[in-house]
Amino acid sequence: MIQKLFPLDKNYILRQAQSVLEEELIDRMVFELKRSYTALYNPLQLMDETYAQILDTFIFPRERVRLIYRQLCGIYRFKHGDNQLEMLFDGRTHLEKFQEDWSAAFLRYVRELGIYEQYVKTMLRMTLLFDTESRAEWAENHCKAFINQYFELKVVKRHGELILKVG
Repeated sequence: MIQKLFPLDKNYILRQAQSVLEEELIDRMVFELKRSYTALYNPLQLMDETYAQILDTFIFPRERVRLIYRQLCGIYRFKHGDNQLEMLFDGRTHLEKFQEDWSAAFLRYVRELGIYEQYVKTMLRMTLLFDTESRAEWAENHCKAFINQYFELKVVKRHGELILKVG
């Protein structure tokens, strides 16, 4: 994690909270993906070959999902990332508070995205229905574009840094 001048800047603590929860929330993202697929395409939960594969797959290339997770992390920091820490009177640390807030927001994000066929199909191609690297790469690019469109953001790369802009 890159730290510059102010180690207690809210964004550094928030980024740390997101990093600590990464593996757990990636697993949650895949669980929600299975729920979204069921709701969209198989509400009666009739067992066919595809549905069985989706339910039974737990091992898949995680790197592409990690990129989507980190994209959602960046969107959250952009939307909620002022650098002022608030006073906490409940005994929690800022890290604990940010972990709770981020977990709740992340779950809301993936559930909101999960009602859209484009998101569900592209995420499935990258994870549970992974077959080739080229299809997964195509799906990743389309998924990232869809997420940016959904959150009305534009990602611009300048001098090696990704910059988010409200589009």
